[in-house]
Amino acid sequence: MAPEVLVDNDGGVRIITLNRPDKLNALADGIMTQLVDATADAARDPTVGCVVVTGAGRGFCAGGDLKGGAQKPLPANNDVGGRVEQGFARLRGFMETSRLLHEMPKPTIAMVNGPVAGAGIGIAGACDLRFAARSATFLSAFDRIGAGGDFGSSYFWTKIVGSGVAREIFLLGEKYDAETALAKGIYTRLFDDAALRAETLKAAHRLANGPRMGYRYMKANLNIAEDSAFETALDHEALNMGLSTTATAQIYKAMQDAKGG
Repeated sequence: MAPEVLVDNDGGVRIITLNRPDKLNALADGIMTQLVDATADAARDPTVGCVVVTGAGRGFCAGGDLKGGAQKPLPANNDVGGRVEQGFARLRGFMETSRLLHEMPKPTIAMVNGPVAGAGIGIAGACDLRFAARSATFLSAFDRIGAGGDFGSSYFWTKIVGSGVAREIFLLGEKYDAETALAKGIYTRLFDDAALRAETLKAAHRLANGPRMGYRYMKANLNIAEDSAFETALDHEALNMGLSTTATAQIYKAMQDAKGG
């Protein structure tokens, strides 16, 4: 069987592709296990300067596979608890994908090549940038199954578009076409379908070949700013400015010395 997550290296860019195209890349236990492993590997690999997440076929991710046959819980016991505890541990472990995409010290891009819904909007929201095809759509879908939302979706979209629009996305559950999603600030940039991959990789290579230490601390500042008090954010900016510029200068000097040698 083909792997349900494909991993490709393109220079310093790591491309992670959800690979269940016949299911619109819906998330079941197998693909979620492979996805969190691939994301963790990209986060710790020093050769990777930018991570792109996308879907195979005509869509990004349709959300959870409700017919995917999740692993049955074990009989309740002191080690694993009951059904609720086991379900929490299982889902929370898979949701590490979103934490890693958001917190890894390198830029992440969601290349949204078609419909995205449910848990997929959490994965897309976890990325720093969202480049979408004109055929892309955006749908929370959680209301359709009586669910509250997962994969960080309520956290990320409240931060990205504001509380008012986030409540509209979740409570009204309307499907947005790509132009509407761009206007609401959901997508960062919009491209013709045929140009999406090339344009996304152009930006990804620019980031991967850029000042990686600068981007590391820049992303740290942006993440801190989401939740910290203003004075705390200023403290971290001052610290990270020194760390980033010192690292960048030392890297530049080392490269120049190597050329001279």
